[in-house]
Amino acid sequence: MMKIAIIGGGAAGMMCAATLAEINPQNAEVFLIEKNSILGNKVIISGGGRCNVTTGIQDVEEVLKKYPRGKNLLKFAMYNFSPKQVSEWFEDHGVALKVEPDLRVFPKSNDGYDVVKAFEKIFKNRVEVKLKTKLDKVGKKNDRFVLNLSDGSILEVDELVVTTGGQAYKKTGSTGDGYSFAEDLGHHITPLAPSLNAFILKEEWVKDLAGVSFKKAGLKLVGEKSHKFEGAFLFTHNGITGPAVFAISSMAAFELSDLKKEVNMYIDFLPEFNYEELSVKIKEAISNNPKKSFANTLDFFIQKSLAVAICNNIKINPEKINSEVKKEEINKAVEWLKNTKITVTGRSAGEEFVTAGGIDSKEINSKTLESKICPGLYFAGEILDIDGFTGGFNLQCAWCTGRLVGKSI
Repeated sequence: MMKIAIIGGGAAGMMCAATLAEINPQNAEVFLIEKNSILGNKVIISGGGRCNVTTGIQDVEEVLKKYPRGKNLLKFAMYNFSPKQVSEWFEDHGVALKVEPDLRVFPKSNDGYDVVKAFEKIFKNRVEVKLKTKLDKVGKKNDRFVLNLSDGSILEVDELVVTTGGQAYKKTGSTGDGYSFAEDLGHHITPLAPSLNAFILKEEWVKDLAGVSFKKAGLKLVGEKSHKFEGAFLFTHNGITGPAVFAISSMAAFELSDLKKEVNMYIDFLPEFNYEELSVKIKEAISNNPKKSFANTLDFFIQKSLAVAICNNIKINPEKINSEVKKEEINKAVEWLKNTKITVTGRSAGEEFVTAGGIDSKEINSKTLESKICPGLYFAGEILDIDGFTGGFNLQCAWCTGRLVGKSI
């Protein structure tokens, strides 16, 4: 009987083990080794504890565009276990799902643990789950892998799957152990950087806007390269966060990985209007409400707190009535609304959701995710050099790569 060890009980590891258990349970002895006291630690806390299982986007080519790195390695796995198939798989295993208006997919229960429970049912009597167990050392002997485990035992297996994740969310156990295991077996690791995190800003005025959110704004980061994204974001007590910010941080992951100098970013709060259209609309609002304050007039277009911040930044008294507002003051307000300059001084330390970079893709067979260097060694999930935007794309990557490895074995 073939012996298979999977190192890492996160999304990719659980899906790989489940695939092996369901497809060929008689001919495989499967060990799922996890150093935490529970499976799926990061799965449970993702999506604010609700678990953003996958995306509701059905077109696989559109889905692949959501990965700034690794889409070529991911393509075969994605077509073989698409978001639609992932959703069907969870529904078939008792996890009722819902698609939200922004096309994120969650369990109807809004409880990430329901996702993990579906795997625990599959594993019962079919997968040997070893919790609170670390892989201390790995080697190869006569075409078999020799695993020295933290409980003092030595496990010899025919196939080894590394699904240890990256080094994001270290409190969940994603501490980058898998990179050293891969290197011990001959692999190379690409440069690593945090991705999908918030930005810390230099400007003091953002503190007064903490909690103010925008459903649609245009962000542009100007560093070594320019990166643009349009989407939702919100202000925090020291910067900005949200889907559009995460997307920009993902695109510029390596440029910002060692942020030693300030980087400029520009916000377009009203991307649905061009400069001229917005100017006309503000002038119309002023003309129709001559006795209204300028800040309250801007409030037609944006939140009051931002309107006050604009007035303060362009040195206009927020209480100044419209009949006294000058043309150049309107132009300044329009410029501010369309092209607010902010200064990025840092990224939220330790808050990164995924790691950009990983096992060098050239060393992996994309049709099986088996190592080209070390036969019998497979990789799945975040340890690969694949990362996506926020919105279920990184879990989708974990499910489909874990599934492909299980089927390949």
